[in-house]
Amino acid sequence: MLVLPAIDLKGGRCVRLVQGRADAETVYGDDPAAVARHFVEQGARMLHLVDLDGAFSGNAANLQAVQAIREAVDIPLELGGGIRSLADVTQRVEELGIDSVIVGTMAVRDPEAFTEALRRFGGDRVQLGIDARDGLVAVQGWQEATELDAVDFALQWKPLGVQRVIFTDIARDGMLQGPNIEAIGRFARESGLRVTASGGVSSKADLERLAALEADGVDRVIVGKAVYEGRIDLAEVL
Repeated sequence: MLVLPAIDLKGGRCVRLVQGRADAETVYGDDPAAVARHFVEQGARMLHLVDLDGAFSGNAANLQAVQAIREAVDIPLELGGGIRSLADVTQRVEELGIDSVIVGTMAVRDPEAFTEALRRFGGDRVQLGIDARDGLVAVQGWQEATELDAVDFALQWKPLGVQRVIFTDIARDGMLQGPNIEAIGRFARESGLRVTASGGVSSKADLERLAALEADGVDRVIVGKAVYEGRIDLAEVL
């Protein structure tokens, strides 16, 4: 299982939120590029980046920080947040050199653009982000609920080229209460897609529990707050 340290960007700084709430913010660093270099020194082979301002507003706000990270490290980067159009996807891939982008809201609001992004860049570079609350998809930085079932939504896109889903259990994110193993495993088995698990990882034991789902397709996991607060020794688990 590949462990991806997370760098969430808000106002150009490295932060973590609780359950995606903008008013529940902890700042962990003013130099995201330095954080990225530190993760690489610890052994990270890929980083997960999120433009939180973009996720909330729909307008990219941290691209300078993303560019600084891209220039600071030479490992693959994936980026989500505020990617609402085909032009946004193209910019992140072709201008910023991001290895893969994560699209959530656009897949709901503008499925034609998402379809074209998949056609143009492929399912290895355009990944589907599904943020779920009680099994239903949420969009717009988790602020808006939909009536879309997470598994059904994933299966809708599978024939069109989606290969991987970044699956986040909103209720667990930033809470350090452990991931929703049952929900993640069920989603992976029922969708038949490769899954990156996100939300709630609080310990090495949580990572071991998720690793047991690898046969179901859960082959990557994102770690954030637990690393920043010293609950997980990143170098050890990597």
